[in-house]
Amino acid sequence: MQFWLNFLPIVIYILLIALLIIGIILGVKTIITMNKVEKVVDNVNEKVESLNSIFNIIDFATDKIANMTDKIVDFIANIFKKVWPKKRIKEDYDEEE
Repeated sequence: MQFWLNFLPIVIYILLIALLIIGIILGVKTIITMNKVEKVVDNVNEKVESLNSIFNIIDFATDKIANMTDKIVDFIANIFKKVWPKKRIKEDYDEEE
């Protein structure tokens, strides 16, 4: 019994030291991986920001084209309204009674 009381604490301490070393190694590897991921994200962010100007130009152009087509459609609709005036509903039903 005396053997187990002396041997088990030594085994537990060795296992705790091994666990601590493994934890430190995993922590360092995680920090290295996070730094690499941060570099990749920053690179992607720079590329997206460089494309923002192109997207703004496209957005501006589509807005102008939409406004122009709206004006053309309104003009054509007004021409049709003038050519074919709105028919008045005759109240024949009221007159018959």
